[in-house]
Amino acid sequence: MSSSRIAVQLRSGLTNTRPITTSNSLITGANLLRNILFLLFILRWTRKAVLQLRGRGVFGTFFDAYKFLRRVSYGLFLRSPGIRSRVQSDVAEAVAKLQLKLVPQGPGISRYLTLPKEGWTEEQVRAELQQLGDMNHTRWEDGRVSGAVYHGGEELVKVQSEAFERFMVANPIHPDVFPGVRKMEAEIVAMVLALFNAPSGAAGVATSGGTESILMACLSARQKGYTERGVTEPEMVIPDTAHAAFHKAGAYFKIKVHLVACPPPTYTVSTKAVSRLINSNTILLVGSAPNFPHGIIDDIAALSRLALRRRLPLHVDCCLGSFLVPFLSRAGFPTQPFDFTLKGVTSISCDTHKYGFAPKGNSTLLYRTAALRTYQYFVSPDWSGGVYGSIGIAGSRPGALIASCWASMMSVGEKGYIDACHSIVGTAKKLESAIRAHPGLKDDLKVMGKPLVSVVAFDSQTLNIYDIADSMSAKGWHLNALQNPPGMHVAVTLPIVKVVDQLIEDLVTVVEDEKEKERVRVVEGKGKKGQAQGDAAALYGVAGSLPDKSVVVQLAGGFLDTLYKA
Repeated sequence: MSSSRIAVQLRSGLTNTRPITTSNSLITGANLLRNILFLLFILRWTRKAVLQLRGRGVFGTFFDAYKFLRRVSYGLFLRSPGIRSRVQSDVAEAVAKLQLKLVPQGPGISRYLTLPKEGWTEEQVRAELQQLGDMNHTRWEDGRVSGAVYHGGEELVKVQSEAFERFMVANPIHPDVFPGVRKMEAEIVAMVLALFNAPSGAAGVATSGGTESILMACLSARQKGYTERGVTEPEMVIPDTAHAAFHKAGAYFKIKVHLVACPPPTYTVSTKAVSRLINSNTILLVGSAPNFPHGIIDDIAALSRLALRRRLPLHVDCCLGSFLVPFLSRAGFPTQPFDFTLKGVTSISCDTHKYGFAPKGNSTLLYRTAALRTYQYFVSPDWSGGVYGSIGIAGSRPGALIASCWASMMSVGEKGYIDACHSIVGTAKKLESAIRAHPGLKDDLKVMGKPLVSVVAFDSQTLNIYDIADSMSAKGWHLNALQNPPGMHVAVTLPIVKVVDQLIEDLVTVVEDEKEKERVRVVEGKGKKGQAQGDAAALYGVAGSLPDKSVVVQLAGGFLDTLYKA
């Protein structure tokens, strides 16, 4: 039987087929892997684009892209030949002026750059300390400084000094050697937990300040997200008025920070905007009680409901509110929910060294559960020096500061803190009322939002606010300049309580002087609201308005370098 033509062709084709070689297999596998990696790359960036669009919206996304391109373009411009050298020259000049202001110069100034060959006598040390304490400075003692120094009175300082001296060498890393310090630290945390209505099973830690408290809260949330949900690209959503320590935590711990605007007239964060930015990588939501710039308490109740609904941790930064916010109602002032009575609040930072009047270097971080606290622990079980464990960033810590904090809280007591709240917040209300109603202020200054605690922020639509800030500085006041939007604020302390009338009087005088300058400017045909010329204007009004912030970063770096110029 003869075979068909087709069958012969098939048979011939099968006979001539070359065997698949190893090299061909590798090429095929490499191509497949390349395609898979490319597909994963496309999926990754598509997901990012979808989250960006959902979080910011189409307009917000285009606006973010515009700001990015504008910032990059301006950065390239600043680095261009000629411009770069001019910028560096201007920055160097500004830093040199700063050094002249901060670093003592001239005859009679002694510098100690090496150890003395022989130790000084007690009299020599005391004399030099006296001279250092008497150096020319802004008179915080006279109530001329906004915030910064939260002084509880001379009698309290004496108690703090005695406690400090008694536990001078104490270190809580050795609880068996210094059991008294361990006891005091635990009691400090317990008292602050009670102040913020913590539930049974709540826990906390003492820290060196508000920044460390915030850092540890963010670290705990990051570790919780990684351990419980496998989050490897953590993100947190914060108001744009939240403390800069959250940005520091983002930089230190590689947490992406989403900012939510807090626009006028309320200057509070929008929970709808926060909700849109939440995704599977979100590990923390944040609210302030109050925030530093404007002294406004965010809608913590709404944030709490959102946190519960999305099953996310919510941190409330109460570092500035500290021992004022918990006592507002008992001191006779309006308040709003902010603490652990809100079920969604999982952690709170509270500075005992602000309105708790403890010495600087004291703060607390509170957790709803002890389990949350464990996420900030560090333990090295196999170190050659033995098992090492620490609560937070620091290992050794000054037990003397803990003793001073405990002594402060026990000395002031609940009644003392209520009285202080009444005086401080009452003074803030007086300042706010003056700005809103005084004939010399109400037409040119506007209070930002509705502050409930100790900070009163204000701006101006008719005058350059940075000129006002610099003129107040010329009168010996050290107040806080703000940006985005431009403004300034006063954080009332006990020393300011005694001189608030003088503060208001000087503010009226400065505003009238600036108005007169404006009138002269108009007569001369230069227009209204001229360019500010002072130090605050240089940092916030000029450099701060640039799309690329590298100049501001250089100025800040020069300032930080100056702090260590002996």
